[in-house]
Amino acid sequence: MKILKLIAKAAIPKKYLPFTRDLYISLLYGGNNFTCPCCGWHFRKFLPSGVLLRANAECPRCGALERHRLIWLYLLNRTNLFSDSLRVLHFAPEPIFQKIFVSLPNLTYISADLESPIAMVKLDITKIPFKDESFVVILCSHVLEHVVDDRKATHELFRVLKPRGWAILQSPVDLNRSETFEDPSVVSPKDRESIFGQHDHVRIYGRNYVDRLQSAGFTVKLDSYVKELGSDVVQRYSLEENEVIYFCTKLGGVPL
Repeated sequence: MKILKLIAKAAIPKKYLPFTRDLYISLLYGGNNFTCPCCGWHFRKFLPSGVLLRANAECPRCGALERHRLIWLYLLNRTNLFSDSLRVLHFAPEPIFQKIFVSLPNLTYISADLESPIAMVKLDITKIPFKDESFVVILCSHVLEHVVDDRKATHELFRVLKPRGWAILQSPVDLNRSETFEDPSVVSPKDRESIFGQHDHVRIYGRNYVDRLQSAGFTVKLDSYVKELGSDVVQRYSLEENEVIYFCTKLGGVPL
């Protein structure tokens, strides 16, 4: 597969590569069994993904995973992201999200990350270089489990959010655990993968993930939005039927 991609890049003029890629994806994965709401394409199947491979997890065209597809639907149907004039800070930007968000005329959009090559600003989430109450919306999905001092990070997120602003702060949570498990002595990638499930994770959040967000000042709503979509929609978009949206708000101030 990699060899074919290299041959294609060498043989096909650069301006035609996107069309060629889309044609290849259509021929290989085209069908009507699944739909990606992020890019709008239809597929016979999604790609497997994950350390423990999950079937029909990744969109072949835009790379969206189950959690991305659910967040997209939530943002579209449950928030004012696509309608109101908002200043948005987006950590670890997903390529398909950033591509769309930068094009929306109602958003003042800034993406940020310490390592992502597509992020607009390079920063440490525990030392956010923006003034207090700078953003109406914060998007931060599957970031905090990588951050050693996640409590400092959540306090920083709260600090830069405007009163009556909102944030979606997603992390993988083991609902079978009441308490978060972490061990600062585990530092090697191999040990972290063995203990925390991924080489760059530093903890496994338990049900007290909500408490940790609340301790930073957030009011947290656990929104089981996926339960409202119905089994047909869950199947068509290949969503995780137990995923919960952690919708966080900052009380106080005047309504936005």
